[in-house]
Amino acid sequence: MSQVSEERDDRVDVPEPVPAEKPEPAQKVSRAGRNLPAAIGVGLLLGAAIITSLLTVRFLFIGIIAIAIAVGTIELAGALKRAADIRIALVPVLVGGQAMIWLAWPFGREGALTAFVLTVLVCLLWRLPGGAEGYLRDISASVFAAAYIPLFGAFAAMLVPPEDGVGRVLAFMIGVVASDTGGYIAGVLGGKHPMAPSISPKKTWEGFAGSLVAGVVAGALTLSLLLDGHAWQGVLFGAAIVLTATLGDLVESLIKRDLGVKDMGNMLPGHGGLMDRLDSLLPSAVVSWLLLSAFVPV
Repeated sequence: MSQVSEERDDRVDVPEPVPAEKPEPAQKVSRAGRNLPAAIGVGLLLGAAIITSLLTVRFLFIGIIAIAIAVGTIELAGALKRAADIRIALVPVLVGGQAMIWLAWPFGREGALTAFVLTVLVCLLWRLPGGAEGYLRDISASVFAAAYIPLFGAFAAMLVPPEDGVGRVLAFMIGVVASDTGGYIAGVLGGKHPMAPSISPKKTWEGFAGSLVAGVVAGALTLSLLLDGHAWQGVLFGAAIVLTATLGDLVESLIKRDLGVKDMGNMLPGHGGLMDRLDSLLPSAVVSWLLLSAFVPV
């Protein structure tokens, strides 16, 4: 073999370098970790839908609750399945959840609780064909989902039927929004001391103080101006809403950390999934109904 052939055989082909792709510009996020323009836009759209329903035919708000509860249930079920292979009895929880919401309209607590108990019974039966493996795990998750989302949501639906139902719903919604907004602004501007670093590192005591101030002011104004309540009742109402909204946020953060997910979904730009917006509303709906029933009896 010639020397030229040997040189060709020994030669190693070196691929030409591929030009590096330019990284795509990162989405602009705020110091609190949100895409602020998208979050504000989505929040305004949701608020407009709620206000429109309340100022036209207020019972349309129950339909908005029913849709939100169904979407939130699907998001939670999907997160549990993807992250931990936990299979909730989705059909019974969805159907039973709608029954809780709509029966709360004419029958109040009795309707919602009856639908909840029947939902639990159907879940127990629904999961039987799947066998013993994971039965307790799946049933526990199903009962939790039915209580956490539709049963809590039914208390928001119970705010609507009274003659002053628009004022009751607005007091509830404004209280939660004020808590969230006040906490967000105070946390971004001066948040230095984490409230629960192992659960939600960005939630600070300064943010909680901002939530408390905004929530108390909103409660005092809404109960005295929109309902036949007193300012001191509004102060208590606002403080309670701040506590439940903060608790709801921390609880969902803990659930997401347990599952190893950042958001429950990606339906709402700048917010995550719908469940990431319902987390503070759901427990606050229960406390709102209880306190408004005591402070401003029907």
